[in-house]
Amino acid sequence: MGAVTERINDHPAAEDITLQGVLDALTDPVRRSIVRQLADSGEDMACGTFDINVTRSTSTHHFKVLRQAGIIRQHYRGTVKLNELRRADLERAFPGLLDTIIESARREAGRQRTSA
Repeated sequence: MGAVTERINDHPAAEDITLQGVLDALTDPVRRSIVRQLADSGEDMACGTFDINVTRSTSTHHFKVLRQAGIIRQHYRGTVKLNELRRADLERAFPGLLDTIIESARREAGRQRTSA
C-alpha cells in the first residue's frame, strides 16, 4: 500500500463540527446514501466505488459538502482519494446521531429497493 498523504486541508477541527452543518449536509438523499455505504463497508472507500447515480462533478460536490460538514475525512493513498467516516468525532459531539442517521438511511434504501 502507498503512503497516506494529506492534500485536502478543509476538514473542520472536531470542535468546529456543528449540529446545523451536519443536519444540513444530510438533507440530501445522495449524501445519506454515501454515509450509509461508507458505514456498511467498514473501511475507507474510494470516491468512484460508491453506488450513486450522479455525474462526476455532482459526486465531487456531495463529497465536499460531507467533508466540510465534518462527516467524512478524505485522504489520498497514492493517487486514490479515500473517504472515511469521522465516527469518533461525531459520536463525541452528538452521541447516537450518526448511528440513527445510518439506520434511517438503511431503511430508506430498503424502501427504495422494494418499490423499484
